[in-house]
Amino acid sequence: MAVDIKMPSVGESIQSGLLGKWIKKEGERVSPGDALCEIETEKITTEIYAEKEGILHILVDEGSEIKVGQVIARLEETPQEATEQKPAVLLTGKEEKAAGLASIPSYKEPGETLESPLEEELPEAVPLREPLKQPSRITREEALRNLNLEKEEIEEERQEIAEKIQPQKEVQPPTWDLKGARKRLSPIRVKIAQRLLEAHVGTAHLTTFNEVDMTTIVELRKNYGKKFEQKYGVKLGFMSFFVCAVVEALKKIPEVGARIEGQELVYPSTLDLGIAVSTDRGLIVPVLRSAEELEFHQIEKGIADLAQKAREGKVTLEDIEGGVFTITNGGIFGSLLSTPIINPPQSGILGMHAIKERPVAVNGKVEIRPMMYLALTYDHRVIDGKEAVSFLVLIKEFLEQPASVLLGL
Repeated sequence: MAVDIKMPSVGESIQSGLLGKWIKKEGERVSPGDALCEIETEKITTEIYAEKEGILHILVDEGSEIKVGQVIARLEETPQEATEQKPAVLLTGKEEKAAGLASIPSYKEPGETLESPLEEELPEAVPLREPLKQPSRITREEALRNLNLEKEEIEEERQEIAEKIQPQKEVQPPTWDLKGARKRLSPIRVKIAQRLLEAHVGTAHLTTFNEVDMTTIVELRKNYGKKFEQKYGVKLGFMSFFVCAVVEALKKIPEVGARIEGQELVYPSTLDLGIAVSTDRGLIVPVLRSAEELEFHQIEKGIADLAQKAREGKVTLEDIEGGVFTITNGGIFGSLLSTPIINPPQSGILGMHAIKERPVAVNGKVEIRPMMYLALTYDHRVIDGKEAVSFLVLIKEFLEQPASVLLGL
């Protein structure tokens, strides 16, 4: 008996995906719970697991596009009778009769007559079903009239659908033939491209900049990093300080975390912050839930867990939905300054950058300090320039003097 393995549903808005790779090979025996393959969708990458034991027969190749519910492989189950065979035992005629076996005995004792195994009475004959009723007859004219009516209804439905669908302008490729290797875009890369274009066209985005002196945070990590890791089992990074800074700034200027829905401005009840994570499949933004309720070490642990899930491809659809504000760190790649793009329907995103030692004026003197440029991109439909600049100044003040907030002062 074969069991079909189908592309599962991973979200209401996701109808198809890309078969990334087969973890198990053709003809390989699998056990319940074994990961069979990876499915890449426009939002997440997930694995399909075997529910039963059997031999895997692959029906769809790697890199193929598959739809929800499509059969991609089959598991050929192995009958237990075949795996657990008992040794055959030769019985005499008397032993077979005593055991109640209905097979014809192959052995006869001297002086014993063979008995027919078909001694039981046959069951009563089952009556045949009633004959099928003849279908009602229609004239040729009636059949043609019905056929014409169906054609008219189909044509009307096609016209209605065509009127609802607005043709999209396609970007024409260059006229020259570009020679080189070609690689198909993954669903998640296609979705990223669409989202970036939607954010650029569909929002009144504007970016404001500031710089922050990271001396205090660098010294905190240097002096207390080992003790922090020994106590909480997680390294003390930079991102947790920025999460705390954003939480405090959103409490004072909630418009930055609001969003437009129709003719209304919606303010969030919880501060769910998106943390951008770079993976080999693209940029993923898992969400740290209720950041305003977390203690400092819980924030650091939550960030580490989300980053690990993203890089291992174990992020679920629930992990990336519902953020109210996003933080992205281009500094890990060496970026000195950039303008991040808003993650719709959010209204703001904070960009971190590389920490560089630069000469700055401190109390009338020139000193070398670890400095970082900050960039806040915001939707001008929701946030005014004064609010955006004030928001970024609050973040700067927290990062340069975090002790007052962390100590509840």
